[in-house]
Amino acid sequence: MKEFIKERVIPVVIIDDVENAVSLARALCAGGLHTMELTLRTPAAEASIAAIKKNVPEMKVGAGTVLSVEQVDRVVELGASFAVAPGLNPKVVRRAQEKGLPFAPGVMTPTDVEAALDLGCLVQKFFPASVAGGVEMLKALAGPYAHTGVKFIPLGGIYSLNMADFLAVPVVGAIGGSWLADKKMIAAKDWAGITKLAQGAVSIAAAVLAKK
Repeated sequence: MKEFIKERVIPVVIIDDVENAVSLARALCAGGLHTMELTLRTPAAEASIAAIKKNVPEMKVGAGTVLSVEQVDRVVELGASFAVAPGLNPKVVRRAQEKGLPFAPGVMTPTDVEAALDLGCLVQKFFPASVAGGVEMLKALAGPYAHTGVKFIPLGGIYSLNMADFLAVPVVGAIGGSWLADKKMIAAKDWAGITKLAQGAVSIAAAVLAKK
């Protein structure tokens, strides 16, 4: 999974119409973001992953909200680059490992973190970030777990005005951002606006990295 957090920002998107998938992926790439999480929350999700893989090869598209072993099997067949879950299900993690699919389970507590580490997950989704303690919670988790090499991807309540605070925490590998391409912008086909938001996020991430 560490391969997919190098850009430090992962757009998290929900697509209702597969016809928007390719244009969205191209808009994000134009803004400098080449990794995205496409959640399996709509009937169009799986077809959208396949369309992006076929038409925008430079985009590493992962499947989000992967809740079952059956979904793991399907997204592997679709060619998803990685998968993410909101919680920690050992059966799902092990299935992903069997299939060679990079996987980031969702965690919130120290118990979750340790359970994920025991399964070999060194990249974990911290969710829902804002209501689970935000930056201060991540700093607290850094104390007992930084030496393990774990990296967190916080998601939930993160946007352009606070993303730098999260990225500045050493145990944060990347942030997940749904504001970068929300459903309204996608429905309106505001590709230029999405590209602009992506460019802004890339600039903020670069500024944080430069300070380290």
